[in-house]
Amino acid sequence: MTDSTPEFDIILFGATGFAGELVVEHFIQTDEALTWAMAGRNESKLKALRDRLSATYPKLADIPLVIADSSDRASLDAMASRARVICSTVGPYSEYGSELVAACVEHGAHYCDLTGEVQWVRAMIEAHHERAREKGTRIVTCCGFDSIPSDLGTLLVQQHALKTHERPCNEVTSYVARVRGGFSGGTVASMITTLEQARSDRSVLKILGHPYSLNPEGERKGPDGSDQQWLRYDEDAQTWTAPFIMASVNSKVVRRSNALLDYKYGEDFRYTETMKMGDGPAGFARALAMSTGIAGFMLALMGAPSRKLLEKFVLPSPGEGPSREDIEAGFFEFHVWGHLPGEAQPIKAKVRGERDPGYGATAIMLGEAAICLALDELESQGGVLTPASAMGEALIERLRAEGMTFEIL
Repeated sequence: MTDSTPEFDIILFGATGFAGELVVEHFIQTDEALTWAMAGRNESKLKALRDRLSATYPKLADIPLVIADSSDRASLDAMASRARVICSTVGPYSEYGSELVAACVEHGAHYCDLTGEVQWVRAMIEAHHERAREKGTRIVTCCGFDSIPSDLGTLLVQQHALKTHERPCNEVTSYVARVRGGFSGGTVASMITTLEQARSDRSVLKILGHPYSLNPEGERKGPDGSDQQWLRYDEDAQTWTAPFIMASVNSKVVRRSNALLDYKYGEDFRYTETMKMGDGPAGFARALAMSTGIAGFMLALMGAPSRKLLEKFVLPSPGEGPSREDIEAGFFEFHVWGHLPGEAQPIKAKVRGERDPGYGATAIMLGEAAICLALDELESQGGVLTPASAMGEALIERLRAEGMTFEIL
């Protein structure tokens, strides 16, 4: 190691949380020659985690520990100066992530996280994109179930269209075809934080509602409107559809990818994300039930009394999660259809992940994103980026090697 070489390839910040522990297990099982450390604010909890897991994974006993606190900028600076990549599971990111991103940009450490907080991503773009680009530092948000399946699934379809038809699809629809799993406590906390900010700050509400709010300044326009809010019949797929609760994040990430890739998908590109509910009366009933349930859930989160009841009796808290059996039983499957002008049949792809999407599958996606940033020779420039614009096909190949499906049908 020279003076200019970081001590670690990756430091995992938030290792003792539920999601963080799953990423720890992913790192300890990787075949990569990886130097990494576990980080958090509580040394005793880090030691307890290391001692407990080293009974199953003996080589974890030698993993270094780093003490850092989101409220202590000096500790974040010290941590960022020691790693090629900081991988963070500490959310809500609008509360705990801003100083860490600033430290990473300052010290030239690449960064990845699990956020789905659009308003915070926008703030990080405005604060750090230009300096990170100048320094060649990749700040990559949304590296979990938000928004890797959508972002990389769209890239897969468009790469195939460009290879086989020499032009991109002008429209892509991602259908959530099958999913088994629940909300993570961190996701719920981020949603609540976002709703509270939107209620008190109209500028946040505008960012959440604008389909191109994550695009570069001056390029926040295009043919797309609001994300689907109610049930709809899809003539192409011959199915009733319902809103997908994460579409409001994923669609903005996909559109930012297109902008950062110099409009590789075209300036008239349209993107839609929805849930397949099936055809006929049964499909209509499922779509109606899902649409009503999502609307009711969001209304309940927006009201303080109803939200407190949900938090007490229904929703997981940050740091909590399902049993290992439930994690292993989970899965998700996206069907991504790309439409080419003048072609009768769409290009169809499947993106599938095993294990609970918000926990097990997300730990794999985030872990491999961190390894990709640390070890792979990437062509992307620096900046506040998306998974597709930062890592693209390199990350697709890594996730395939970990059992995820990215397949043109």
